[in-house]
Amino acid sequence: MDKRMTTADIVGELRDGMTIGIGGWGPRRKPMALIREILRSDVKDLTIVAYGGADVGMLCAAGKVKKVIFAFVSLDFIPLEPYFRQARQKGEIETLEIDEGMMLLGLRAAAWGCPYIPTQIGLGTDVVKVNPELKVIDSPYDEKEWVAMPALKLDVSLLHVDRADERGVCQIKGNDHYMDDWFARAADKTFVTCDELVDSNYFNNPEESRYVYWERSMTSGVSLVPGGAHPSSCGPLYGFDVKHFKEYNASAKEGGFEAYYEKYIQSSTEEEYQAKVGGLDAIKQLPMPVY
Repeated sequence: MDKRMTTADIVGELRDGMTIGIGGWGPRRKPMALIREILRSDVKDLTIVAYGGADVGMLCAAGKVKKVIFAFVSLDFIPLEPYFRQARQKGEIETLEIDEGMMLLGLRAAAWGCPYIPTQIGLGTDVVKVNPELKVIDSPYDEKEWVAMPALKLDVSLLHVDRADERGVCQIKGNDHYMDDWFARAADKTFVTCDELVDSNYFNNPEESRYVYWERSMTSGVSLVPGGAHPSSCGPLYGFDVKHFKEYNASAKEGGFEAYYEKYIQSSTEEEYQAKVGGLDAIKQLPMPVY
């Protein structure tokens, strides 16, 4: 049961028009090595589901995206992701903008095989007005109304984790694993990059296995990419790269995404990309943010 793949193999599984979930949270633990691989590919017309960061912004800037289903797209200390903002302002993409909790319910509905989950989240707000595909339903048990949050069924989920083994057991030791377990369960296939590939005996230790949040049967493929979340963080291993994010943000006004792409991504392997940002050792030294 060897599920090891290269990032190129993983992106080779993607097809135009797919609905792809991207794990992580804003500038935290994003599968950026896979995003860079997608940027170098011909894949397009994607529907992206994410608590988004630069992953969403870069894909929008590269013309890979048809629609984004999101609760936010932010770089955290830079509140608005610059290229996602440009894509929205220019009307280049379709969107479904929902509450953070609504998106979680949509992933759960997909994981459970339900067409929707009723919720009070969104009632009395404009989220229903600006998203006509969201429906309000009557309860069969009382006179109350509910928002019917539709299932967010994913063709593929892309995640980054701290450690994994070749069978697809994945470990996240950061303070928060965000919604990655639900992204894994909501998808037909889930592909994971990891900072460290460990022997399966590693997870025989209950102190390690308690950081495993989904079944290995949910993992379709694993790729070893140390530092693969950069410039986002992978706590507790390394923080997000503030300096790089500032350069990326500034590029939206000075040179555009094409200049950023040519400098860091075009015709580059992941090793070459990391060399351009200071190398793997420098990535591992990035401090975790303090709030």
